Amino acid sequence: MMVNCCGLLTSQKEPVPLKSVEVELEVRDHVATVVSTLNYENKEDKPLEAVFVFPLPGDAAVCHFSAKIGQTQIVAEVKEKQEAREDYDDALSSGRQAFLLEESEQSPDIFSLSVGSLPPGESASIRLEYVTELAVQADEGLRFCLPAVLNPRYQPQGSEGGNVQVTSVPASLVPYSLSFSARVSSPRPVSKVESNCLLDPLQYLNTEQTQTTVKMAAGHKFDRDVELLIYYKDAHQPSAVVEAGQASSKPGTLMGDPVVMLSLYPEFPQAVMSSVASCGEFVFLLDRSGSMDDAINNSDSHWTRIVSAKDTLLLLLKSLPMGCYFNIHSFGSSYEHIFPKSVEYSQKTMEEALKKVDKMGADLGGTEILEPLKHIYSQPCIPSQPRQLFVFTDGEVGNTKEVINLVKQNSGSHRCFSFGIGEGASSALINGLAKEGGGHAQFITGTDRMQPKVMQSLRFALQPAVVDISVEWDLPKGVSVTALSPPITSLFQGQRSLIYAQLTGQSPEASEGCVTVKYSLAGHPSQNQLHFSLKPAEDTGLTVHRLAARTLICSLEMEERERRGQEDEGVKKKKVVELSVQSGVSSAFTAFIAVNKGSSEVIQGPLVRRNVPTSMMFCGSQQFYSMACSSVAISPCKKKSKGGIIPNLFSNMKTKFLASTKPQKCSVQTDGMGSTCLKSSDFSPPKPPPRDPLLQLVSLQKASGCWVLDPDLAAALGKTSEELEKPKPASVNQEVWATVLALIWLHGFKMDAQEEWELLAMKSVSWLQAQKASCVTECVEAANTLLGCTVQKEALGL
Repeated sequence: MMVNCCGLLTSQKEPVPLKSVEVELEVRDHVATVVSTLNYENKEDKPLEAVFVFPLPGDAAVCHFSAKIGQTQIVAEVKEKQEAREDYDDALSSGRQAFLLEESEQSPDIFSLSVGSLPPGESASIRLEYVTELAVQADEGLRFCLPAVLNPRYQPQGSEGGNVQVTSVPASLVPYSLSFSARVSSPRPVSKVESNCLLDPLQYLNTEQTQTTVKMAAGHKFDRDVELLIYYKDAHQPSAVVEAGQASSKPGTLMGDPVVMLSLYPEFPQAVMSSVASCGEFVFLLDRSGSMDDAINNSDSHWTRIVSAKDTLLLLLKSLPMGCYFNIHSFGSSYEHIFPKSVEYSQKTMEEALKKVDKMGADLGGTEILEPLKHIYSQPCIPSQPRQLFVFTDGEVGNTKEVINLVKQNSGSHRCFSFGIGEGASSALINGLAKEGGGHAQFITGTDRMQPKVMQSLRFALQPAVVDISVEWDLPKGVSVTALSPPITSLFQGQRSLIYAQLTGQSPEASEGCVTVKYSLAGHPSQNQLHFSLKPAEDTGLTVHRLAARTLICSLEMEERERRGQEDEGVKKKKVVELSVQSGVSSAFTAFIAVNKGSSEVIQGPLVRRNVPTSMMFCGSQQFYSMACSSVAISPCKKKSKGGIIPNLFSNMKTKFLASTKPQKCSVQTDGMGSTCLKSSDFSPPKPPPRDPLLQLVSLQKASGCWVLDPDLAAALGKTSEELEKPKPASVNQEVWATVLALIWLHGFKMDAQEEWELLAMKSVSWLQAQKASCVTECVEAANTLLGCTVQKEALGL
């Protein structure tokens, strides 16, 4: 029987001090500034300590943290993490109010906010500000994601750092509200803004349509991250922004000198881009943990992450070029592979792989990605076959930095393309894998189809590798440059590369600089050049400096991890702390601390801890519609210090489920990552969705690129075998006729999904051309008549 309670409650019926979250987003071109305000109120009769573990974008530069109690504003300062924790502890033990914000040491996309000593009846408003770069999508949109879902992270035994554990409840039970508004401005007109959440209509602020505002409709359900896609007209031109240094900082330091941010969009010669590589070792790594059985979106519970991933593997395998090598690995708590080592791509190996993929399920337990990656990297590379690694995961791992570090150590032997599947995928993991692996990252959320995004990455992988990349600067006399970004390791057609650099010295008025990116593409030396004004931009504040500082901090943190156990261990950590304190930007080794020293009132009595829950998506989510709520029991680890307490941020958590009012037979099982799956005998297994007609046709294609004239092809095209055979020109063999039919059907009925089948169609055209068949024009005309299409021969590439 459910108990009726008033006010905001946790699933344990404890009052929740966090009442609302307000988020204001300001986007300038491709840089976002986010201001979040968290409003707390203590309606209990005891003083509270509220702890809220929540997600942020993995590359966010947190640059401001303050608290307002009544009319008193307290601005936090950045300190070394242990020192900040002790200050927080001292404040609480002496009865003062304190606020602590720190980044997880294992995953830079998880933060913990502790609000200490909130007296009965008192309110507090916490202001958190960060800046981040917006990623370019396949359709040239810029993606902003406000993470609202934080799933438990799987921590393998023996990995570094403590387990990242989170107080979580189902999305429908998140007991606080979220409001979200955005302002977008750019030198170019804003053509549209799209979202996975319901938006109020776009409001343009000027006739040029270069400024606009948009708000999220009220009632966000916390069942998804808040995602915005921003589109500009004539998008993505190379640009440079020079930002003046901070007047109060010493010249010669990062914050005291001007910093330039360069946005480069390389354009490669069309002759090179039209060719597709016919070699390569393609290694696919598929997450088969229990959470991959979740629905990929909320509208179709049948369409799970694992089903979508398997359909995507079908398209990938059909699109691979003859002559390449491939293998498929999968992982959970353990890992498996289809072949002991990568094999040459042929009809036989492709069929064997697809049969095994068809039997794969989300049945391997937790999300332990480190060991399968080590196994892949232990295999010798194949001469003249560049290794391309594709990683599909919902990103629920706790040892993020270990995994990324491993990829970086092996970055010289491969390119890594990563895909974050579903709500709550770790942006730090997905972006980090691609960044350090010289590849490209994609996120599949909401109603996104995985296939077009993955096929875009395959096109990148088939592009000739860009090598010998160098950056050269031409600056006025007296001005020197210090690179703040790590060296560029990869370039892709139409994809942005960002470079941050510190400019030291005085430059004449109206002077200009020039940067040249040189590289070799398919054996041809190429270069892209950008001239830019050294005059500082107006109204950027310190945004560019903070993004540059965060970039340098991330590089130094990784170097520090690589030096563990060596004599100079700790040198880079010291530099990170100094830079973090100087720039006011968060790091793994520092924290924001604010103590209310102005209040003379000492808060009496022991503190009651309240863990503010965040939203999570449950494994097997399609089976949870009848569950009433979840209950989270916390076993906090406390650190005693001078009479006070400080929580261990990621304390042990156990999750149990309260059954709904209808009794059901249930069994509980864990996947080892802190999430608990509930299986009920009352649920019948869902019926599989009908096969997509496109995938049905694609599944029949041979490795060589052709189709065979048989009853299966007739069924896929919606015809009988007799209807297919009757109009075939007499002089044409059956495979040529079948292949032309398939191409006409694709062009006639599936142009909206062209990104998904374009590569396998190119392979078909190459096969047809190699046959040197006569009467191709007659075949195209007959196929058009049979299928009711009007596709021109030239449109097929014949």
